[in-house]
Amino acid sequence: MEKKSENRCFEGIQAVYEHESAVTGTTMRFSVFTPPQAQAEQRPVLWWLSGLTCTEENFTVKAGAQRYAAEHGLIVIAPDTSPRGAGIEGEDDNYDFGSGAGFYVDATQEPWDKNYRMYSYITGELQELVLNEFRADPCRQGICGHSMGGHGALTLALNNPDIYKSVSAFAPICAPGQCPWGQKALRGYLGDVTEVWDNHDAVALIKAGNKVNGTILVDQGSADEFLNEQLKPELLEQACEQHGQPLELRFQEGYDHSYYFIASFIGEHIHFHAQALGE
Repeated sequence: MEKKSENRCFEGIQAVYEHESAVTGTTMRFSVFTPPQAQAEQRPVLWWLSGLTCTEENFTVKAGAQRYAAEHGLIVIAPDTSPRGAGIEGEDDNYDFGSGAGFYVDATQEPWDKNYRMYSYITGELQELVLNEFRADPCRQGICGHSMGGHGALTLALNNPDIYKSVSAFAPICAPGQCPWGQKALRGYLGDVTEVWDNHDAVALIKAGNKVNGTILVDQGSADEFLNEQLKPELLEQACEQHGQPLELRFQEGYDHSYYFIASFIGEHIHFHAQALGE
């Protein structure tokens, strides 16, 4: 693992690391904010999963999360959204499939299956790396994300409640099996059998009986241009109500899909996770 950059921020350290991944077969990058409290003891961890077209840097540069993470003593990990430079023909052709659009699944379809294994990378290889290299408490981990990353946060938490003790999302793709973004990605990575998609669809997982620890917190902008066609939070709300999964769904009036939206409410999300993880 090689440190590519380091900056002091709110008495903590914001750094970007690079390593050779055995899971994706490519060089992967991820960012880490280490709060000042981690100099002396293990601290809770908050994983951030970004959306389409993003890298490990979007959140760390635009969201303003470091101030709140330092206050609550949370280590914040932000991985990249896909492998890069895998040498697959067409991997850079579309913003919503391939590079920058890993969708947090393990691809089973050629030629994507050898590299596009973001589910195993985040829940396995990177998990182990972070716990070994930083003062991260393995028993106090939360996960959060935006858009495609909100989908990832929900599905990783629903599939791994033993790892993630809290979950929240900004404008998540709630039912990828029922929207154009998700259908394109899941078909391309996982094939045509839609039942396989259900393992990576928050609404389908909740209907199947999966639950997370505690309440799911979701913020959704009312002026989000992707709200009706791509995000479908009403389906998440219905599934949670019908199957007993606590959900706090907040519609924020006038907010769109941008990082201004995230920056406006990231402090509340970090507070939510800090309380759930016992800061």
